[in-house]
Amino acid sequence: MNQLCKMGLPAIALFMAAACNEYEPLAFHAVKPESVVLQEDIDSYDALKSYIDRSVHNQFKLGGATSLSSYVQKGVMYRLMNRNFDEITLGYAMKHGAVVQADGSLALSDVAGFLAMANAAGLSVYGHTLCWHANQNAAYLNKLIEPTVIPGTAEPTLGGNEIGNSDFESGIDGWSGWGNNSTMNQSQQGEGADGSGYALMFINPSQVNAWEAQVAYDFAVELQSGAKYVLNFKVKANKTGTISANLQDPSNYAGRGDFGSVDLTTSWQEVTLETVVSGENAKRFLFNYGNFDGTVWIDDISLRIYNESGGGGDAGYAYTFTNQSAVNFWEAQVAYDLPNLENNQEYVLKFAVKATEAGTIRAEVQSTSDYSSNSFGTFAVSPAWHEYEFTTTTTKGDRNRLVISFGDYVGTVYIDNVSLTVKNSASNLIANGDFESGTDQGWAGWGNGSTRGVSAYGEGFGGVGDQIIEKTPEEKKEILTTALETWIAGMMEVAKDHVHAWDVVNEPMSDWPDPYQLKTGVGKTDMASDEFYWQDYLGADYAVVAFKLAEQYGKPGDLLFINDYGLESSLDKCKGLIEYAKYIESQGARVDGIGTQMHISTSNDKERIAEMFELLAATGKLIKISELDIGVGVPTAQATEQDYQAQAEMYRYVVEKYFELIPPAQRYGITVWSPLDSPQGSSWRAGEPIGLWTEGYVRKPAYAAFAEALTGQ
Repeated sequence: MNQLCKMGLPAIALFMAAACNEYEPLAFHAVKPESVVLQEDIDSYDALKSYIDRSVHNQFKLGGATSLSSYVQKGVMYRLMNRNFDEITLGYAMKHGAVVQADGSLALSDVAGFLAMANAAGLSVYGHTLCWHANQNAAYLNKLIEPTVIPGTAEPTLGGNEIGNSDFESGIDGWSGWGNNSTMNQSQQGEGADGSGYALMFINPSQVNAWEAQVAYDFAVELQSGAKYVLNFKVKANKTGTISANLQDPSNYAGRGDFGSVDLTTSWQEVTLETVVSGENAKRFLFNYGNFDGTVWIDDISLRIYNESGGGGDAGYAYTFTNQSAVNFWEAQVAYDLPNLENNQEYVLKFAVKATEAGTIRAEVQSTSDYSSNSFGTFAVSPAWHEYEFTTTTTKGDRNRLVISFGDYVGTVYIDNVSLTVKNSASNLIANGDFESGTDQGWAGWGNGSTRGVSAYGEGFGGVGDQIIEKTPEEKKEILTTALETWIAGMMEVAKDHVHAWDVVNEPMSDWPDPYQLKTGVGKTDMASDEFYWQDYLGADYAVVAFKLAEQYGKPGDLLFINDYGLESSLDKCKGLIEYAKYIESQGARVDGIGTQMHISTSNDKERIAEMFELLAATGKLIKISELDIGVGVPTAQATEQDYQAQAEMYRYVVEKYFELIPPAQRYGITVWSPLDSPQGSSWRAGEPIGLWTEGYVRKPAYAAFAEALTGQ
């Protein structure tokens, strides 16, 4: 301890000596980087919703969108939403696809929990969305309207013989042979099966590999890949031994199906073998006998396709058409010309069909004057025979052609027993519907290099396949109207105490070719698994039904919106949406407001944005910017300071123009669809810097511009 004190005294003396001198601070000054100053300025802004003048905009809702999971975890997003916004919209959890289960029941417990949590936090909820073509449980809806199937009851049958010269009574045309100095000829009279007629005879002088002596028959048309074929023939030899049989691609000698081996005897025996065709271009049948040194007689040979569900057999002929590559469905067709059909009359189309590959094709009655039509719909084809029954009602008096379109199907289709009748009439308007006399009586075809013709005998329909009866348009409309009511009623029941504004119908208008028309799934070949177009079954009144149901099952005073995207870039689409809203109201439903999504970029035309607001304001309805986000034209990793400044200015412009051009009484509010920049791998504008905050919750220049625009200053 004494030593420690002694060591301290010199130090104290030194400090006291220094204290006698005046203190002079070092001349040092640090300048903050401009970026830090700017970020500190942005961070000094208050919460977004605090900038709204409630004395002027007491009904205005500033909204934000997020996922249910992000909010209910009560993490950063929960706090961000509660602090900055009046209203919350869920991106997916309140949509049909998220709620409606495979059996049609509604899973609403998560929605109920979210609504209670948002209500407790003081946030209102915007209902998104009741009737849309995307994010639907399409599998369930399609199952509701799938056809009635009456299974066929017959035993499996065999198709026609693929071997054109099978009894050798007129020689051996079509057959060829080679290898090991072997010979192949027509036998002598009386050497055929059971001692009568002729047979095919081949002789091998010495044993070699089995494939070094062969006889073959080539088919004009390849056998069906994946189909089972049954081989039947009679055979004897001059001594015991074995031979084998198989199918081959003659272009490269690749095997396409192996029937196995046959044990030979010196007496006639009947042999039945089978194989499944594997691969394309199976156009050659072979007997391999290089390992048998002797003489073989073959007679009464047949090779027939095996039809599991019946059909075929001795069922006559069918009409066949083949398409080699997929194009638009209308680019390959077969047709039958008719006398003019009656207008506003229901017609029934029946036929049997099978095909080499599974897929879908479609049928319609058409006017050759302008190619307009009334559709019977699409129908599935497969290697098994099916019978179909469709109905359609004509809307013009010059429908004069039955058209079957198959441009988007690759394979060969067999169709038989075609009839077109007025409902409840037995008079067939198709004079040649069974093709027993060929196809030159009324049938024609064209497009995409497709081929058409009559099948081999025995490949027609035998009347024993599954019968598939399509539901009528009226039946589908009734079923789906009930399904829509069940869905809307269930959602409104759980949400009506918390949700008082609804996106009732979302994205109804077509983008191309006519934005004044409704979207449709008809003819669409790349349909997503969750797409379902209610309007294709309920017609233009699908929105009328949806708005009436929302009013019926909601609370009085609920605000009902129609919503669409791209209105700022396509003013015709904006006008089309406005006209459709008028139509809905003309049919007795109520439309309170119009939502414009505004998923835009810094390159959007500002004049068009202003003109859109003017068009919407002129409706007198509530106007909502329902899903605002703004990209900069490049991914986040490439965005520059100039890009972010341009983004801030576009956010400012949109908000200011909304307040300038939409009258106060019509301003429902603005919803920021993506508060944060979108991460890579997101399903929405992946990797784009579209938000007011970065992915790491750092405010961007757009935040400040947005806040200032809300003040109107």
